[in-house]
Amino acid sequence: MRATGVVVEYNPFHNGHLHHLRETRATTGADIVVAVMSGHFLQRGEPALVSKWARTRMALETGVDVVIELPYCFATQHAEIFSKGAISLLDRFGCESFCFGSEDGDMDAFLNTIRFIQTNQEQYNAYIKGFIQEGMSYPSALAGAFRKLGHQDDVIDLSKPNNILGFHYLEARNQLCSSLKAYTITRESAGYHDEHFSSPSIASATSIRKSIFSTRGDHEIGFYLPASSVQELDRYKSEYGGFHRWENYWPLLQYKLLSSSKDELRDIYEVEEGIENRMVECAKSTLSFEEFMTKLKTKRYTWTRLQRMLLHVLTDTHKEEMRNRHDSPSYIRLLGMNDRGREYIRSRKKNLSLPLISKLSSADQHEIHLDVKAAEIYSLGIQHPDARKRLLRQEWSQPPIMKTI
Repeated sequence: MRATGVVVEYNPFHNGHLHHLRETRATTGADIVVAVMSGHFLQRGEPALVSKWARTRMALETGVDVVIELPYCFATQHAEIFSKGAISLLDRFGCESFCFGSEDGDMDAFLNTIRFIQTNQEQYNAYIKGFIQEGMSYPSALAGAFRKLGHQDDVIDLSKPNNILGFHYLEARNQLCSSLKAYTITRESAGYHDEHFSSPSIASATSIRKSIFSTRGDHEIGFYLPASSVQELDRYKSEYGGFHRWENYWPLLQYKLLSSSKDELRDIYEVEEGIENRMVECAKSTLSFEEFMTKLKTKRYTWTRLQRMLLHVLTDTHKEEMRNRHDSPSYIRLLGMNDRGREYIRSRKKNLSLPLISKLSSADQHEIHLDVKAAEIYSLGIQHPDARKRLLRQEWSQPPIMKTI
């Protein structure tokens, strides 16, 4: 059985993801689609709308065969580390290929870009360093350095978010010396960060989440999600009383910022350059996470980078913990599968070079402690105590979700 991989967050699973999934099967000719999915907290430093278990069900209902978890220490990182963790898992899980969506949709252009930057690596790095010293954010510095090199026409636009991720997927594959074959498909309609519905059937996850939390409620989203995703959202809202967003965690974050010493905050992963002083001052006079972020934001720090810092503050994740992590994941956490996926796992299980975790109690507790802590903190975003307890219990009691097809 030939397997291909996709790197996903499914926050939530929408029609654009369904298009990507169908095109992935058609383009790669694979029998099995394996999704490496972020857990409860995401790459942009924010809580997932619904739990990883709910998003696993969304994925299985729409045709993904196996869902495995990207651990916290990779899922909540900048693009290079995020990509290396995800591609490493797909490689170690026995996939033959992976497929990603991009704005350019041209694999030759991606490969030309990789070669062009490798040829000019020293000057590229120097430009990046110079732009950062001028106060530019890291993503802007990357795009600026690329433009400064005076590249040829047959390369990708590295200012586009999906192109950036795709570039880092390929870079990670090369660093890992992996034989994974790469495919890309053009991202349909809505842009990654679009906040408004501009297409009759495909919208960005950002615009869908914005609609869910708006005064209009979530009645519009049915046009942009498969029916199974809408049903899963309804079920989650009924069972847990609502969805997760940063505002749910603001009192906890504010307490952590105001009760910690400056030395303690400086020890948190990604907190640097004295930003802890600004965090504390802004936390003293704000009533919401949105207001806090608006005050905290500077030209040097992107909204996403700040959110990741604050997520590590919330979860009390220290620099030393992250420095001691492996360069790539040391285990495979199985979240769900269908019949085809189970057959694939049975055929490959003895040859996997990483331990396959289907029951948390059997895992190396030191290896998984960041994921467990993230699940515990995530559950605090649920208001009702009984619902919060049910969600937290899932981390230990929930076996991999099985979908019969």
